[in-house]
This record gives sequence, C-alpha cells and structure tokens, in this order.
Amino acid sequence: MSYLWRMNLSPQLSSWLQQGQYFEFDGYRIFYREQGEGPALLLIHGFPTASWDWHRLWPELTKKFRVLAPDMIGFGFSEKPASYPYSLMRQADLLTALLKAKGIEDLHILAHDYGDTVAQELIARQMEHAGAQKLNIRSMTLLNGGIFPGQHRPRLIQKLLASPVGWMLTPFLGKTQLSRTFNGIFGTATRPNPEEMDEFWSLIAFNNGKAILPKLIRYMQERNTWKSRWVEAIVHCPVPLLHINGTDDPISGRHVGAYFAKMNPKARVEFLEGVGHYPQVEDPESVLRHFFDFVKM
Repeated sequence: MSYLWRMNLSPQLSSWLQQGQYFEFDGYRIFYREQGEGPALLLIHGFPTASWDWHRLWPELTKKFRVLAPDMIGFGFSEKPASYPYSLMRQADLLTALLKAKGIEDLHILAHDYGDTVAQELIARQMEHAGAQKLNIRSMTLLNGGIFPGQHRPRLIQKLLASPVGWMLTPFLGKTQLSRTFNGIFGTATRPNPEEMDEFWSLIAFNNGKAILPKLIRYMQERNTWKSRWVEAIVHCPVPLLHINGTDDPISGRHVGAYFAKMNPKARVEFLEGVGHYPQVEDPESVLRHFFDFVKM
C-alpha cells in the first residue's frame, strides 16, 4: 500500500487497517472490514469519519452477523481523489457494487449520519424497482443524522465548509477544531478523550483527506435536492425501521427523533438520554441492546 499517505496511527487503528481488505470502485481502492457469519449486515458510517466508528459494536455484531463495514470513497482508509465527483448517490452505487462483489443480496442495514441518507437512497431504489433488482434489504436502523433536511441543524463550521469559500478554510482545519466541534455535539458526559480525538483526526487526515472536506460536505445541498425522494423512503419504508436517537445532539437530536415518530408512526424510535450525535461511540451497549431486540437476534 505504498500509495497511501502515511501517518502515525494508534495501535487500535493500525490493527483495524491491517485486518481490512480493498476492492476497486471507479478505479479507486476502497477499504472495508468483513467478519462473522450469519445474516448479512451492512454498516454505513457518517461524515467526516469512517468505519472505525463501529469498532465498539464490532465484537458483538460479528458474533451474530456477517458484518461488512466499508470506508466510502473520500473517507478513512479509502482513496480520496481530489477531482472525484463526490455525492451520496455515488456512495450508494459504491455500496451496491461492494455487495454485488461479495455475493450479498439479502441484508440488514445499520447507518449513521451521512450514512443514513445513503441508506435512504438504497431503500428508495428498492421501492422503485420492487422485484426487479436483487438487493433485498430486510431491516433498516438509523442513528442520528440529517434524515429530514428541514430538521437538520448544521454547525457553523459545516455551513462554512459547504459555502463557496469552504476551500479557503482547509489550511486552518486541524485536531483542535475537530475537538471543539465534537465536544459540542457529543453528550456532556460522553465526550471523546484525547486518544479518541487523535483517532478521529487520523481518519480524516489519512491520505490527505483534509483537502477534500469541502467537496464531501456538498452532501448537505444534495439532501435538499433529493429531499422528497429520501423523506418518502422513511414515510413509506417497506421494511422494519428503527431510529436510535441520542437526545443531546444539537444537530439531529431529540427534535429529529420526535419528528421521525410523527412522520412514520409504524417505525420504532428509541431515545438515549444524555447521548449526543455518535450513539455507537458514546453508548454502544444501549445501541446493541435496541438493535438486537429490533432484529430479534
């Protein structure tokens, strides 16, 4: 992997990288982890991190599922081309290609943040081509994210990065800014420690990833463009649907959970009090409990 932009990684992140594999999509190498036996489970990470976000759930999930967790293009240990047309739609294409390459047709989905919207697009495609495509999503679980664009409350740094001058900010972005942002969106008692912040930043900075953040964050506008399609995928979701909501998240916390329950009364909504934007990191035990009860595993 000599093409990779190297940096010092924690032993935990190094182990995660070494146990991963790669497949090719659009001519680029895409990192993923795969482990376990049983029903297939696709984990879809959020912005701006990577599949590492699921590491606290990994040991228990892989006991019951064949778990597949990619770093989407532009994230984590995958390639981060400067000129790539990043989009949520293209990320859905990437995941579909990975599933096809692995021979997976039936699966469950567990997603977070940016990954929620990619999951919504996968469900929209299943609804659109019912019976005409091989992908068969059995259930969908969504953690905190911009599921409903009108309810999404982005932070100032997100708005600035998404603006026409976002590229001018990248030289000033670093671990200090990320720590400030994450401390504001995690629960008061569940904020990441310095070692965890090092790991989060490593995932962003790997392969010179900081330079493409303004391109990746264009997803916020894309959510508005495809709002009707992706909200419809929630309102009329044809599969069992669970939303696990960290209530103290200022971006997509309790207000989004309440709106979710209103928009789809048949869906199951679980609130995690005192938890912020990253439930799978902040309270993995509760996420696992609700998820396993939902899928009856």
